[in-house]
Amino acid sequence: MLRRLLPTLSALVLGLAGLGWGLWQLQRIFATEREDARASLHSRREALEQYALVALRQELREKLEAARPALELAAADPLAPAAGLYLRERGEQVLPRLALHDTGEDTPARDRYTRLRSGKEVPDEEEGPWMERLALMRALERALDRRDARAATEGLVAFLQHRARYVLASTRDVPGFLVVLEALAERATPEPPLMQSLMHDGMEDGQGHRLEGLQRLLLLKRSRFTRADFNFLHERVVELSRRTGTPVIDFETRTAELAAAPLPLPDSIPGPVLVRSGWYLEPKDEDHVRGVAVSPEALLETLTREMRERGLFGPEGHVRLLGTQEVMPLARLPLGVETPEWGKEEEALERRYRLKTGMVVLCAGLALTIAALAFLAQHRKYRFLELKSDFVATVSHELRTPLASIRLLAETLEWRLEQGAETKDYPARIIHEADGLGFLVENLLSFNRIDKGRWVPHLAVVRLDELASTLRRDLEAWARVPVELNADVGDRELLADPQLMRLLLANLARNACAYNTRDPVRLHLESLANGRVRFTDNGVGIPKAEWERIFGEFYRLKGQGREVPGSGLGLALCRRIMRLHGGDLRVAASRPEGTTFELTFPERR
Repeated sequence: MLRRLLPTLSALVLGLAGLGWGLWQLQRIFATEREDARASLHSRREALEQYALVALRQELREKLEAARPALELAAADPLAPAAGLYLRERGEQVLPRLALHDTGEDTPARDRYTRLRSGKEVPDEEEGPWMERLALMRALERALDRRDARAATEGLVAFLQHRARYVLASTRDVPGFLVVLEALAERATPEPPLMQSLMHDGMEDGQGHRLEGLQRLLLLKRSRFTRADFNFLHERVVELSRRTGTPVIDFETRTAELAAAPLPLPDSIPGPVLVRSGWYLEPKDEDHVRGVAVSPEALLETLTREMRERGLFGPEGHVRLLGTQEVMPLARLPLGVETPEWGKEEEALERRYRLKTGMVVLCAGLALTIAALAFLAQHRKYRFLELKSDFVATVSHELRTPLASIRLLAETLEWRLEQGAETKDYPARIIHEADGLGFLVENLLSFNRIDKGRWVPHLAVVRLDELASTLRRDLEAWARVPVELNADVGDRELLADPQLMRLLLANLARNACAYNTRDPVRLHLESLANGRVRFTDNGVGIPKAEWERIFGEFYRLKGQGREVPGSGLGLALCRRIMRLHGGDLRVAASRPEGTTFELTFPERR
């Protein structure tokens, strides 16, 4: 007993010593842990705010850098999209584009267009270039009227060269250009690429000058026209574009985007700034400011989601802009990271400190109590095992000798009284009872040897039909009720200990007879695939809640109102026999009409 308890006692002593040293170290640490935790929370907040600030700066710069090609294109091309772009040059807003119309109320461009269309435009002698332009336009019109394609082409080239050579007032140049293109569309059939170049794309004159298309020209010169003139020319250009199949959607879109007033942004921008109204601005030099439209709320939401995904704070944490200033320098963005978890952690610091101090004392007391209880429990466990083992061995050895004597006397009595009918069944009863006691002793001895690990199975190839035949003979010898055994096993062979397998099947058969109210008792032995064997009876059945408990030691089911003899070791012994073979035993099915046990053997190699 003491030798078995010595490892447990040594482990308990060492564990208590280690625990005492650990509790002493913890008590020293608790004094500084609270302050360290507070400092850690503060540094975490600062680190997250710095991370958010750097990430937001990087995101804003990347957005502006990604928009740079579109911004440069929109600044050079009035038909290019400019939504969400900002450009200011020399104090003037270039993007988003402004209407910038002449504030007058007259309509010189529309009046000149009307006179040109009616042929009533009469230039002054001092207007030399305009007189030449009118002469070229009339020559082109006469060629179109004559259907002289060559002359019309030469007239158009001359007209375009004159436009490239002389810069006239927009109120003359644009209406004149529009009238010429309308004449081409009405009186000739120009090539679509030519009309698209004249209306939309523009063209090079071969001398280093670029002639803009009429759509771009009107947008570029919009500040030269009154609002009424611009709207009139816009309608005429859209109509002509649709008539000639020239793309017009971008022209109409850009016209609709023209703003009436500049954006309310600060005049002086010393460095990159974020404007709460939704702009990120960055000065290129003293005279140039570039920017891109952003949504601070969306940027902060994206940043918050990213930080949540990275596990930097919990689902309730968020990043927000502090303060109320409209313009915020990028270098000093007032960002704040807020999460209720930090407040809860700070509140929990004090509680944890008090709890830990109390837990040191409590742990010491619990450790001593647990050690004492563990020692007592281990002592009782070993004492119980020894008592059980001694009981099984003593009972088995004490019963074997008288059982042999009973059987010998009964056999002698049976031989002598063969002629007396009234006494002939008594010897058979003695033999039957002796066999039952012998089987009980065999169960006890086998259980004890297997439990102690002293039974080494002698494996051999055993035919299952031979085991069934042996079981059938055993049943004929000791069964008091008619028993029918049906074996459907074919030529199946098992690698097993024959003695143990005979004991296992005998226990299953005896239980089937004991817990049975039918006549006859029917047993069925069946061989299945994958090393499985099923044993089925027609007994009273086993409740499902008891399927696993019946394999416990000394556990017995009630016999439905009658006392069923036995030790409670039969099924426990059967399962141990199967596990000794590397297999298992379980209840496969059970109902009031009978129970099926399944024996699973390991695959033979």
